[in-house]
Amino acid sequence: MKKLLSFFSLLFSIAIFFQLSAQTFDYDRFGPHPRLLLKQGEEQTIKNNIQGKPEMLEVYNGIISEAKHLLIQPTESYTKVGMRLITNSLNRILTLAFAYRMTENEKFQLRAEQEMIALASYKDWNPSHFLDAATVTMAMAIGYDWLYDKLQPETKQLVRTAILQKGIAPSRIEKYNKFLRSTHNWNQVCNAGMVFGALALLETDSKESIEIIERALQTLPIAMDVYGPDGNYPEGYSYWGYGTSFNVLLIAALESVFGSDGGLSTTPGFMESARFMQYMTGTSTTPFNFSDCGKNMSGFPIMFWFAQKTKDSSLLWSEKTFLANGGSYMKNIYKPLLLIFGSHFSMDKIDSPTNKTWIGRGAVPVVLIRTDWKNKEGYYLAIKGGQASVNHAHMDAGSFVFDALGVRWADDLGLQDYYSLEKENVQIWDRSQKGERWNVFRYNNIAHNTLTVNEKNHLVDGFVSFTKTFTKGAKLGGTLDMAPLFGGSLKKATREVALIKEEFLQVTDYVQAANEPTSIRWTMVTSATPQLINKRTLELSKDGKRLKMILESPTSASFSILENNPPHDYDAPNPNSYRIIFDTNLKEGQRETLKVRLVPIIK
Repeated sequence: MKKLLSFFSLLFSIAIFFQLSAQTFDYDRFGPHPRLLLKQGEEQTIKNNIQGKPEMLEVYNGIISEAKHLLIQPTESYTKVGMRLITNSLNRILTLAFAYRMTENEKFQLRAEQEMIALASYKDWNPSHFLDAATVTMAMAIGYDWLYDKLQPETKQLVRTAILQKGIAPSRIEKYNKFLRSTHNWNQVCNAGMVFGALALLETDSKESIEIIERALQTLPIAMDVYGPDGNYPEGYSYWGYGTSFNVLLIAALESVFGSDGGLSTTPGFMESARFMQYMTGTSTTPFNFSDCGKNMSGFPIMFWFAQKTKDSSLLWSEKTFLANGGSYMKNIYKPLLLIFGSHFSMDKIDSPTNKTWIGRGAVPVVLIRTDWKNKEGYYLAIKGGQASVNHAHMDAGSFVFDALGVRWADDLGLQDYYSLEKENVQIWDRSQKGERWNVFRYNNIAHNTLTVNEKNHLVDGFVSFTKTFTKGAKLGGTLDMAPLFGGSLKKATREVALIKEEFLQVTDYVQAANEPTSIRWTMVTSATPQLINKRTLELSKDGKRLKMILESPTSASFSILENNPPHDYDAPNPNSYRIIFDTNLKEGQRETLKVRLVPIIK
């Protein structure tokens, strides 16, 4: 097996070598520093644009305030936790360098230079976890480019050498550059960091820089292909924000230097992914947090890039909300990008999206429904298919979340901090069927809004697709083929999740046992407080709102309430979280319908 993998790696390297022989850009034509994202003189455009726009001014003033705070903070030091280098270098240098360029206050430039000198002195930038090396390389490249005329000559040489030796050089070593073949965010983040380093050093190290840029143009599409055909990103909400932000930065940097991105942004689904993310936000101000994603919604400055490129300002509806709430953007490390890409937008002229539904196919198909774009108003239903073998995935195919009355009723526990598991030697990155990852409570199907058959884990390669979608009229939702999850235990397993007449949610599973008796557990996770009314009716309450759950079929089944107390010491606790379950047993070949209604109680 190792020989076979080495052979394929050799073929991959040969293919890249020959592909790099043809150059995409005219590398003899590029502008002077600063040339990455924000060219010389464009500072004044931002200053002019933000006048009379309170939201933009608040972000601008917040960046300057943060830069002033950084003036009195010590520089970062080399610190690792587990496999990861702990660094805030990109936020620090981006903030300080932006503040200098906007104000010409040399204190900001000098403080950024101190940060860069400290980073250059590190023994390495942790290439074994190359996301760290890529992030530091990008930070150093921005500082080098944006502050070029002000940096001391010895600092320039120090930073240049560090980028070459601690960023670009390790990216050529096979044990560190597996990201070149990755179909997920590692490819996007690592290629972006390397391209920034290359673009910053085009004058002094043209051969190495051209090689890195052309390599990215050949390998980045491996990851970008996952956006097709419609734009839904398989790794979910948080990782869209991570991987796509770096992807956009790479594209924007190429455009700022060469006037072209080499065709990257025409990748099917990539531009459409901004709309996907918009529909990933619920009316409860909670995202659809499937996979290793958290429950907090956040603003994404790159949405301004998408809105600018597509000339569709409605993509900024959620960003408008975040900006209006004051301060939420201050937690975002990319906040200067909002002003670079979006200072010309007037937030009082942003219209809401017009459609109630968004449907995406691909590796993790989704149906997303939002009936009102005012927070706390209307209904939100999000349903997913897919498979557990996708990067960062959980065993949650067939799962859904549901918002009504401004409350998230059907919930997802989301991610558990990686280091909390890694330090206990839990092998969470093994996604094989028997991988230890699936022992983690939050990761397996037992703790998701889906079906469990014969108390077994889902099959990691079982792909769940939508067979029908309902996008208008009295029924909004979709139907999924769940049978591939169960390895033949069920001859039929079809799940329909639908909002009916915009009044209640109905979840209907049509199942048939195969050639042996079969047990099925229906599960829904909630952070609302449950109370049994009778064996087939319960009431959920949260934030002064109420919802009734009715088990319509089978009549022999009854609801039970379980606290989400995990079985292992390494599992994260889940306070004030419950599972609503019911069990049913099927005889050989027996057909059954499982039907539950969730009815908001409107006063």
